Amino acid sequence: MKSPSKTLIPRHAGLLALALVLALLPLALPNAFYYDVAIRIALNAAVVIGLNLLMGYTGQISLGHAGFYGLGAYASAVLTTHFNWPPLAALAAGAVATGLLALSLARPVLKLKGHTLAMATLGLGIIISIVINNETQWTGGPDGIAVPALALFGAELSGEKSWYALAAAMLLLVTWCALNVIDSPVGRALQAIHGSEIAARVVGVDTTRFKVRVFVLSAVIASVAGSVSAHYIGFITPTLAGFFHSIELVTMVVVGGMASVFGSIVGAALLTILPQLLSTFEGWETVVFGAILMATMIFMPKGLVPSLARRRGRQGN
Repeated sequence: MKSPSKTLIPRHAGLLALALVLALLPLALPNAFYYDVAIRIALNAAVVIGLNLLMGYTGQISLGHAGFYGLGAYASAVLTTHFNWPPLAALAAGAVATGLLALSLARPVLKLKGHTLAMATLGLGIIISIVINNETQWTGGPDGIAVPALALFGAELSGEKSWYALAAAMLLLVTWCALNVIDSPVGRALQAIHGSEIAARVVGVDTTRFKVRVFVLSAVIASVAGSVSAHYIGFITPTLAGFFHSIELVTMVVVGGMASVFGSIVGAALLTILPQLLSTFEGWETVVFGAILMATMIFMPKGLVPSLARRRGRQGN
């Protein structure tokens, strides 16, 4: 077993490397399109990191996480459009409401395991999606709703460079928080639950309390990212909270690497960029996309980052 001091060094080095990449990346982005892709990667990665804390480190499956993302997005849209709330206040209100919803549902839902837990979270996401679709007077229903520009401290955020700075800062903050959670007693308790919930209880870990905490945390992160995304895109539809978006988020976790914070970033980047790269296949992009995912899971079943790290370790021995 590696000592905590030995694991802290690569994780903090990884955080510094991420900060350096995010700082230098604008030098390699030639136009607004590439900035847009980079911003979407950063926002997706923030959500996936939170989801990976729940799935990879705690072993709890969530197939309805896009529902929390959609709640944050629509909270910002509805409160700013219909009630003239300041964007930051709407974002905070959405995060609090999402956190309270997650807290109220966490205990009964997280008592389930395996496929029953997956079905329960799937049902939660479907309910949120149906509500958003049906409340047309507030959400615009299937037609969607326009979202005002994001204003920070009285100044309206505009331009791809400003949005990139915000998305990069958010990704760094979420990464830093996740690494601190993992390196804390809470993180060790979560990994113990993932290994064996019964064994964790035997040694005195309050498994329910820790599972509820990480469930709420991941939901709040998704809500905040949803709010920021809504203001960035400027127009949202219920597909943000749909089942396929939840599956996309889960796929990012699995492809990048379960129980890997930096794997979450790699998975988010890969699955955000691939549809853009495969658009030239004219109708076959979905088939090629599926083949790439199958090959990744066959040859790297632990995900990209853990598998590559393991191979590198073997070569170094």
